[in-house]
Amino acid sequence: MNLTKVLLESRLVAIVRGISREAAVTAGQGMTEGGIRLMEVTLNTPNAHQIIADWRERHEGQAYVGAGTVLNVSMAKEAVSAGAQFLVSPNVDLSVIEYAVEHGVEIWPGAMTPTEIVAAHEAGARAVKLFPMASLGIPYLREIKAPLDHIPLLATGGATLENIASYYEAGAAAVGLGSALLPKEALNSGDSAQIAERARAFVKAATTRTDQ
Repeated sequence: MNLTKVLLESRLVAIVRGISREAAVTAGQGMTEGGIRLMEVTLNTPNAHQIIADWRERHEGQAYVGAGTVLNVSMAKEAVSAGAQFLVSPNVDLSVIEYAVEHGVEIWPGAMTPTEIVAAHEAGARAVKLFPMASLGIPYLREIKAPLDHIPLLATGGATLENIASYYEAGAAAVGLGSALLPKEALNSGDSAQIAERARAFVKAATTRTDQ
């Protein structure tokens, strides 16, 4: 399955970091019910590999499960062994990209500068994560997209329901979502319905084209 195609169609990646295995059950249920198709758990989350395996078992056919914060080839191998269907990193590590390409695993490495973005794309990444968007800002995305319009950018950091439209308008092919998608109170209380409602709102925002 070409998950970059799924990324470009759904225009969203949900990112889960630092939650318990129990809370991940609530998160996964709510996100899939709300229509999220790509769910990522960062590898610096306790029990990340178990969460990946749990999500694969629970949500097969509903959503694709990936690993984030993949910093080296060893981490990539362990994530794939746990069931990760795509890999995301905060940086450009050519050896990690090479491993993913050789093994047919989608990878969206993180980059900030034009040099990093182009290097990641030429190494085989079909989409590149622009990070950290919360610090770089919408004007940076718009400016960098102009000469690099052939490279799909996954803008990650700072997106909310109130500003996500501006990410797409500035040229983001997709947006990475974190805390804005998963209210702490919903996770703590096991309220998957609240998360599903929030997910549906983001899915609607992502599929309402304002950038064309």
